[in-house]
Amino acid sequence: MRNHREPLKSVSALFPSREDRERWDDFLTRELAHADERVVQGSVTPTLDPICFRRELAGFDFQEPRPLGDLLSWTIAQMEHGLVHVTHPRYFGLFNPAPTFPAQCADRIVSIFNPQLATSTTSPAAVEIEAHIIRSVARRAGLPTNAAGHFTSGGSEANYTALICALTRSHSGFATDGARAFDGPPVFYISRESHLAWLKIALQAGIGRSAVRLVATDGSGRMDPNALADAVRIDRAQHCVPIMVVATAGTTNAGMIDPLTSCAAIARASGLWYHVDAAWGGALIASDTLRGTLVGIEQADSVTIDAHKWFATTMGCGMFITRHAPVLSSAFQVSTGFMPSNVSNLDPYVNSVQWSRRFLGLRLFLSLAAAGWSGYGEHVERSIELTGLLKEKLVARGWPIVNDSPLAVLCIMPPGGPGEVRSIVGRILASGRAWVAAAIFEGREIIRACMTHGETTSDDVTDLVNTLQAEASAS
Repeated sequence: MRNHREPLKSVSALFPSREDRERWDDFLTRELAHADERVVQGSVTPTLDPICFRRELAGFDFQEPRPLGDLLSWTIAQMEHGLVHVTHPRYFGLFNPAPTFPAQCADRIVSIFNPQLATSTTSPAAVEIEAHIIRSVARRAGLPTNAAGHFTSGGSEANYTALICALTRSHSGFATDGARAFDGPPVFYISRESHLAWLKIALQAGIGRSAVRLVATDGSGRMDPNALADAVRIDRAQHCVPIMVVATAGTTNAGMIDPLTSCAAIARASGLWYHVDAAWGGALIASDTLRGTLVGIEQADSVTIDAHKWFATTMGCGMFITRHAPVLSSAFQVSTGFMPSNVSNLDPYVNSVQWSRRFLGLRLFLSLAAAGWSGYGEHVERSIELTGLLKEKLVARGWPIVNDSPLAVLCIMPPGGPGEVRSIVGRILASGRAWVAAAIFEGREIIRACMTHGETTSDDVTDLVNTLQAEASAS
């Protein structure tokens, strides 16, 4: 039994001495750097034996402590062999590329200080940094100086916030009574090529998946404005309540940008909230040369941009921005005695769906401060230039390109036709040489290659072309 006269000691395995922390920190830095080198030279796809892994994992019964060094080495090995490596320069996959080094530094700093971003009282520096970044991004997108917003876990949360704001502005009783406040079923409009997380979002908001109207496209992956206007008119005639138009700036499968100005005009004429889901394509605002591609985004009532996509921060770093700060506050306002402050348009917990959360914005703050808008502009332009190189090389070998996107993604058709897509992609992934996706664009099965990794080179592009050609020849 402990002698109560002795001072209480911390559990050393959880809270080691300063000397031990420095030693483990150095060890971790060194081992992670070595692992990163091996990843770049190795397979893009997992090489983990799932049966052996589950057997090892079952051995962690947590009855006896294990040495931290062994645990760190084991964990790094599992990450090295058990993931699709988005940090690999031949990962031509989704929109979560290798993170910038400043963003990695930000995660390290945040993990040490571990601020709680519910209120400006408890974390004034962190809250102000995030607010500053939101205002800076809003200005770059052409939104007014009084635009507000916050960081989110990702695009789905940001888009959910947009729907809640649209519902709140459409009927003052929504915040209290939910969908029951409306005289008819509320509905909103997205293109059929948009991200179908909107179905989950409608479910979360309590208006149901049937509230999502999938608007026809123009045959090239962009929302058809005439079909949109017709859909709004038909819904009103059937006593539904239209509340929001969503234009996508960078569709998932093909990188298409809906006609932002036309969508804005229809939304305004119909009195609807206009939201632009620029989770991926929003990074074009960084480029002085390319930002004009997003003309019309400045008319949005709200915008979603994911920093962990083309801005290349670490994962879980979305942004929601709106020109209607009072609507945002009224949607999420709550007051409780145990919170030290309750400031509209400032305290995150009264202006977002979240309560306790991590300091997310430092990742973009450090990256943007280190590179400037010009550096990020170069990053985006470089991606598009490499995409052009990939297109040039594939077309020269007879591979049709079926999308016409201003962004860094190609929808590729094998020379032998769409029937070969799945087998070609399957063999490429099995080889571990690269990562591409099989997807559907305008009803056609295609191979999708996205070029957002900041360290992909022309040699990697050539390697992808050779791999595609070899696998197509094997079909």
